[in-house]
Amino acid sequence: MDWLPDVYLICALVGGTILVLQTIMMLVGIGGDHAVGDDLGGDAGDLAGHDVGHVGDELSFLKWLSLKTIVSSLTFFGLAGMAAGKAGWTPWAGLGVAIAAGTASVIALAFLMASLAKLQSRGNVDFKNAVGHTARVYLRIPGSRRGTGKITVEVQGRSLEAAASTNGPEIPTGDQVRILGLAADDTFDVTPLVG
Repeated sequence: MDWLPDVYLICALVGGTILVLQTIMMLVGIGGDHAVGDDLGGDAGDLAGHDVGHVGDELSFLKWLSLKTIVSSLTFFGLAGMAAGKAGWTPWAGLGVAIAAGTASVIALAFLMASLAKLQSRGNVDFKNAVGHTARVYLRIPGSRRGTGKITVEVQGRSLEAAASTNGPEIPTGDQVRILGLAADDTFDVTPLVG
């Protein structure tokens, strides 16, 4: 296992470099980090800090994975492995510590990002203030409450993306809808806007 210190060094360098670049890009307002669950149709929301109206309460495994958490895991895996090697630990003990550190960083960062997204998505916006307003369908809304879609709506001077469902027929992307009420705490009940 003579190659293990090299693996730790490469992980720490690559992960650390990407982490620094992400931080710089975030400070200048470039880019966004979406959870893997978003790309697969999940409801994790935008974890980069943009306004979101719906963040799933349950965190599935995929919702915990994002570029930030993976890079963080890689960085801490490498740093912990190098530290264990410098401390004179056996290669197996060092590998165990490195894996534990990488896993702990994924859990800690994913929990933190999900908590921040929930705080920002709620903020001081009261979704009840959107009832009666019109909105535009962002992702098609399945009919007969067979699922949720997404709408973009302006509430209290903020443009938000929120989940929406309908009792009526499917509403395609781009159509306008009227918000009738709340189907759930974070899901609007909508109807197509007639002429």
